Amino acid sequence: MHLINFKELSGQQIMEIVDKGIEIKRNPKKYRGALEGKTLAMIFQKTSTRTRVSFEVAMTQLSGHAIYMDWRVTNFTIADIYDETQYLSRNVDCILARLIRDSDLQVMVKASQVPVINGCDEKYHPTQAIADLITMKEKKSTLKDAKLVYVGVHNNVCNSLIEACTKVGVEIVTVTPIFNEPSRDDELLDSAKKTGLYRTTLDLKEALKDADFVYTDTWIDMEFFQDPKYAEEKEKRMRIMIPYQINEKNLAGSNAWIMHDMPIHRGYEISSDIIESSKSIIYEQSENRLYSAKAILLKLLGKY
Repeated sequence: MHLINFKELSGQQIMEIVDKGIEIKRNPKKYRGALEGKTLAMIFQKTSTRTRVSFEVAMTQLSGHAIYMDWRVTNFTIADIYDETQYLSRNVDCILARLIRDSDLQVMVKASQVPVINGCDEKYHPTQAIADLITMKEKKSTLKDAKLVYVGVHNNVCNSLIEACTKVGVEIVTVTPIFNEPSRDDELLDSAKKTGLYRTTLDLKEALKDADFVYTDTWIDMEFFQDPKYAEEKEKRMRIMIPYQINEKNLAGSNAWIMHDMPIHRGYEISSDIIESSKSIIYEQSENRLYSAKAILLKLLGKY
């Protein structure tokens, strides 16, 4: 079993991982030796804070071992991904890959003899979505009848939220004036629409009515945020997106919990005062990446 997206998982299976994450958070000592003798290879083509820290700490606290591999200093840069993955998977028990292209991740899956976890690519971010559902369930006790509003650019995080939410029974409304084309997955969106739990609109005020959670993300992919070659596109996105910033004015009348998957660009997609408001659960959400990682590792390695 791999975790690349949620296409092969039912809502019940997703909730099993979510509930396991909550259980691990409440009783970490119970799982302290669960992955003794196991090794996770972590390959990073994209920068990372939360994905690297959460999975490395997870393996340590579960008595396993994690190997951090910067893509640039491995032979993945000069050899066939299939061949390098064939070798790597004969040495470790699981592979976490944070790659730029989903197509490269699919090659890894075909070559690997062990489970592969998508640590984020241009189409999906499933490990983040599990942490998000853990956070939402902690706040609301149940995900039934919960409503989440995602405001920002339609990207990989948005895809995984739509897929996970509609499978577990959460209503999700997206307010996405810009669609990040590399993230496009029409099959995923068509399936989500058929559930009756997903819709999209540009009317932010209408979307926020009765919302339990409002969620935003960066308007610029992290690898492009400081790239001078991307300056024109960055300026264009800022101009289009600034009316949709998560700020006091746009949230007037809403009592929704505020979420952001981080990294945050303060003053862009969200104002600083909202990050620190009493309704912000952003840092709790980021902490839950650890319990998301533990639950996913235990599931894929057959420990529950």
